[in-house]
Amino acid sequence: MYGTGAGDTSTVIQRNSLREQIAGALREEMMAGRLAAGRNFTVKEIAELYGVSATPAREALVDLGAQGLLRAEHHRGFTVPEFGWADFLEIFESRVLLTDSCFRQLAVRPATPDAARLPSLRRRADAAVGAVRAGNLDVMVGCDRRFWREVAGLLGNRRIGDYLDWLRVQSWMFAAPYLRAMPTLGGFCWDRHVELVEAIEREDLAGAHRIVCEYNLFTVRALAGLTGESEESVGVLPLLTAGLDAAPVAAPPAVRSGGPSGPAPSPVPAGSARSSVPSPVSAGPEAGRRPEPQRAEGGRGRERELGRELGRELGLGLGLVPQPRSVPYGRFGRRPADPSAGQLSEGRPGPHRAPGR
Repeated sequence: MYGTGAGDTSTVIQRNSLREQIAGALREEMMAGRLAAGRNFTVKEIAELYGVSATPAREALVDLGAQGLLRAEHHRGFTVPEFGWADFLEIFESRVLLTDSCFRQLAVRPATPDAARLPSLRRRADAAVGAVRAGNLDVMVGCDRRFWREVAGLLGNRRIGDYLDWLRVQSWMFAAPYLRAMPTLGGFCWDRHVELVEAIEREDLAGAHRIVCEYNLFTVRALAGLTGESEESVGVLPLLTAGLDAAPVAAPPAVRSGGPSGPAPSPVPAGSARSSVPSPVSAGPEAGRRPEPQRAEGGRGRERELGRELGRELGLGLGLVPQPRSVPYGRFGRRPADPSAGQLSEGRPGPHRAPGR
């Protein structure tokens, strides 16, 4: 577009290509745990699944491979990588160190948030809270990611925002299998997005920093409990707790075994070395199924609205690429072995590995 003077600003029109739409849809599938670690597929299968030619499908897969979200296998296509607890610690610590440095820089050079971004930030916060409280993991991952992308955009540094987003995608890829094995997610995940937006609107930098620290502490404690890992292995834990008051951060609700009506184990103390939360795999034969989340009255309407929001963000619903959906096991290789045979140490679920790994 052409401007009429030195001070003119022009509207930039951005169109998502098929390549970007396919990559975005597959990324959402992996973040939600519908494409699990070890799942292998080819360019032809992806092209047929989304009804496109091989070229955009191949380009999307190559892009995801370059981001470390897929692994190329010679003569075998692409495989979803496995992220273990050690990988998650590196991802989580990178996120914490980077966000803490950003807040320290803003404290030295206070900057007023771009007021034009705040309405969009609040809408994304409302969508994220709605998805969390509905317990819908498929919608939650997209809404949560878009909310934190908008928060990172307030820093005014696109490279930092992109890096934080890349780390968040991998965090979800690690956490999704454990969350998907839970009977219900309602009330388990963090839902204080609106509080963070209100602190930003007040330009309360200290308050916003505290909420982010509480969010990170809540996240790592929840995942340590689900995976049976020790909080002591988290090197940045002192950094998170240093700025908080003596009052402890609310611990995530205890995970129930045997379904919503089953007995709940005792909450895990904040400083315990090992969680007593049962492994999602050992919960019984029903653990491998995707649970039907409990919905409050009107939850289906909220879910449809959140789904439309997610479709708009991905550029879907245009007749080009179908919205992300659950992919049957037969579509991408063989069904994983029986959980009892593939269980790893420390109670973590053993993903289906491709032959030759």
